[in-house]
Amino acid sequence: MKRFRHALWATVGVALFLSMNLLLTFAPAYSTLPPTGVTAPQSKIPTFSSLKQMLELAFEPGTPEFNTLVEADRLFLAGDTQGAEQLYRQVKGEFSQPRGEQAIAQPISDPEQLSGAGRVYWREAQAGFEQQLETRIFVPLQQLVEKHPEFIPGHVLLVQALQQYGRGDEALAVLERATTLYPNEPGLIQAEILALQMEEKWLESSIAARQFAVLYPEHPQAAEFKAIADDDLGRYRSGIRRRLIGQTLVTGALSIGDLLLTGNVAGTIPALQLTMLLMQGEASFGNQLAESFQKQLPMVDDPAIVSYVNEVGLKMAKLMGRDEFEYEFFVVKDKNLNAFALPGGKVFVNTGALQKINSEAELAGLLGHEVAHAVLSHGYQRVVQSALLSNLNRVVPMGDLIAALVGRAYSRQNERQADVLGSRVLANSNYAADGLRNLMETFTELDGGSRGILNWLSSHPASSDRLRYLEELIQRNGYNRYAFEGVERHAQIQSRVEELFPEEEAGNAVELFLAGA
Repeated sequence: MKRFRHALWATVGVALFLSMNLLLTFAPAYSTLPPTGVTAPQSKIPTFSSLKQMLELAFEPGTPEFNTLVEADRLFLAGDTQGAEQLYRQVKGEFSQPRGEQAIAQPISDPEQLSGAGRVYWREAQAGFEQQLETRIFVPLQQLVEKHPEFIPGHVLLVQALQQYGRGDEALAVLERATTLYPNEPGLIQAEILALQMEEKWLESSIAARQFAVLYPEHPQAAEFKAIADDDLGRYRSGIRRRLIGQTLVTGALSIGDLLLTGNVAGTIPALQLTMLLMQGEASFGNQLAESFQKQLPMVDDPAIVSYVNEVGLKMAKLMGRDEFEYEFFVVKDKNLNAFALPGGKVFVNTGALQKINSEAELAGLLGHEVAHAVLSHGYQRVVQSALLSNLNRVVPMGDLIAALVGRAYSRQNERQADVLGSRVLANSNYAADGLRNLMETFTELDGGSRGILNWLSSHPASSDRLRYLEELIQRNGYNRYAFEGVERHAQIQSRVEELFPEEEAGNAVELFLAGA
């Protein structure tokens, strides 16, 4: 019996040793940027056509519009922001859908500012809440938030009532809608954080708190929200570590069983190694993945191109609020218009993206969006969840797990979070605040405003939808569209990319890499 136990523990040791020394390559979490070279139907949405035509001329080197933008950039860098704005306005014009009647009402907290019916709904709901009369609470509250979404206490009371009656999922849905309309209302953010904490969704509550702290660093409660973000992230990491340790023990035991029964542990080693890597944390996990990717993808090492992308990316990353990450930006020889972020702040951009992007402001918008995914732990969260489920079907090859990760794009909520945070940081970095919005214009042309261009786009907002809410975001928050565009240097870098890496020779390196994963 002792010999058997000794043999058993020796097998465990060997399995763990092998798992710690195997290097496995994992797929990146792709953004919603559709690949180039795909024939898309003509867009049936003419809303943006006139502005699009203006921008096409503006970003075409040699045209009068392009030269005007070059002069505007020079004035902006020289400190003449008023003179620069006049020139930017000449070229860029206004959004084709001004806020007009669809403008979102300013938030209010005083019930006296409600309509007569709104005040009645509010009094009735308060009375019902105090008397614990469920039938008297929800009808007036639901009417109130529908007719007066600007009344913040109405959302907060509805959330409290839903939580009190065990309807936590509905409470989170109410908060998601409310915070989309009013992302800078601390009362809503506090309610959202509390609701997420009650559900023990520590990472999500950390993200909500961190996003507010980063978006509004001058707000009196910014430091408080940052502290909440750090505390809840710590709780999430502790819980994940405990679960991953349990996962490791279970996977090790299964490996032993496989070895004893079949003489083979290949089915469990990949899941075991993934678990071990994740236990090292986001930054370390991202570092190892980035090193593997650099070895297996055709990387661009041209100093001018790489330093340009790094310079723009680091400008955005410094404003993001996750100082524990070592941000790095890489360029891949691949003709697809795409980019992806790994956990820990490692961002890869395709040469195809550089060829299609029109300005430095658009590149900053793209990189800001991808960094936001890393800062908000979107990719790490998804990989951890997949790892914790891997033992449910542990004999599936790791390539299938990779395919699952790639095939299931970021959720709409994740994409909106990255859009909001990326646009805010873009506006605070002295770039034109519509850089990401203008980039989406290009994507709208590519996918025709539809969701069907690739399967992994199906869970994302269509580019045309994102155009609309990005425009609303910029207008609602007063972000400056008439700031630095950076067209001249970008055109020079673009020419160098096209000279060194013609699109027809660039290939689909990332797709081929994933196909062999």
